[in-house]
Amino acid sequence: MTASEKAKAKTEQAKGKAKEALGSATGNDRMAAEGQAEKSTGDVREAKEKTKDAFKH
Repeated sequence: MTASEKAKAKTEQAKGKAKEALGSATGNDRMAAEGQAEKSTGDVREAKEKTKDAFKH
């Protein structure tokens, strides 16, 4: 996994988790859903990079 892609994935996961928590705390369902989607995007990016690394070796 390239360092920049790994960092991007972790950043998306962290931002999504924070946004989801804030949305849940304030009762803003839309913000919570956006945060969950952003976190999922980061998870998918991380999984993709791990798969690419597995086939390199």
